[in-house]
Amino acid sequence: MSAAPARTVRTRRTRRTVVAATALVAALAVAVTPAVAATATAAPTAARPHAATQQALDAAVAAGVPGAVAQARDGKRSWTGTAGERGGQDRFRVGSITKTFTATVLLQLQAEGRIDLDDPVEKYLPGVVRGHGHDGRAITVRQLLNHTSGIYSYTSDPSFQERVFGPGFLQHRYDTWTSRDLVAVAMAHEPDFAPGTSWNYSNTNFVLAGMVIEKVTGRPYAKAVENRILKPLGLRATSVPGTRPTMPRPHSPAYSKLSRETTDGPSYDVTELNPSIAGAAGEMISDANDLQTFYRALLKGRLLPAEEMREMTDTVAVTPELGYGLGLMRQKLSCGKEVWGHGGGIHGSNSEAQATRDGAHTFAANVNADWTGGTQSLIEAEFCGTAPKAAAKSAPGGAARLAAR
Repeated sequence: MSAAPARTVRTRRTRRTVVAATALVAALAVAVTPAVAATATAAPTAARPHAATQQALDAAVAAGVPGAVAQARDGKRSWTGTAGERGGQDRFRVGSITKTFTATVLLQLQAEGRIDLDDPVEKYLPGVVRGHGHDGRAITVRQLLNHTSGIYSYTSDPSFQERVFGPGFLQHRYDTWTSRDLVAVAMAHEPDFAPGTSWNYSNTNFVLAGMVIEKVTGRPYAKAVENRILKPLGLRATSVPGTRPTMPRPHSPAYSKLSRETTDGPSYDVTELNPSIAGAAGEMISDANDLQTFYRALLKGRLLPAEEMREMTDTVAVTPELGYGLGLMRQKLSCGKEVWGHGGGIHGSNSEAQATRDGAHTFAANVNADWTGGTQSLIEAEFCGTAPKAAAKSAPGGAARLAAR
């Protein structure tokens, strides 16, 4: 875990200095060894603006990913690329991209005067954030959304990792976890830091955010996401599955090594799982087209008033190139361009959804493995035209990482 220079965080009531840190990520998983193949593509040219992105997809498959898909829109032009066993209309688990949906609902509720993000978590969830130094009276809802709460991430708990991300997954893949169950795992540990004094990615933050939505609306957070975002935008390929373990069609399998230590060994089909392990922090399912529609609408101001959009895009420094707002990330690419969005990982699925700040150029991608084939090269290829130099396997740790970028 690395640290980045401190930055002053602006909120409605306070200015707090935070120190950046990198984040743990999570991914989850019947033994199958998928066959893979790569195809060669020409170097990118002005006449073929997505050639580099296709090369990056092919390189991911050459590095061991069974399948990859990417889609881009630039103005009125749309492009879809695939490699291996992914289809252009495949649906996939989007992991932590769920966080942007959750944060958007809370910002909508604030715009309606039903909540203030600077209220303490205790106001909405009395007694829930308590234990081993955690105190919901000292943590604001805003600090949940920008990961400055200091709350321990339940996905970092060793026992949880063994049961959910490791070999124990095969026995426990259909187990149901309530939001309170997940929070209780976190409360058994000490906080990472005092609220507002640093930054660390915690999946517990967004499980709690979903609980706040339920308290304020009186209905499951999934209903708020569906009624406020999915239905108005016509996102028919996007769903909040709750405890449903199966995937809607079309889809292709998701694979994991179920190991923190190696990228070798058997691959397991982890397509079916009970997504309650992630809840409002990472349970959603979508496709590349719907993800682009969502981020385009968000960044163009169709989902939030201007004031709430300003708050969402007020970022905490994570690294010199990366800032985290309220469920939304900003990153500066190697070519100097800035993109906004979120990454997401869950068992056998690694996703990206990124866009320029004006929403004019959008991009979404997914690879169906969690031990290799990182997605950053796809982002660089699409927005900077940078073709990958060579196919290379990622470092071990896929089944111990749940996407938190």
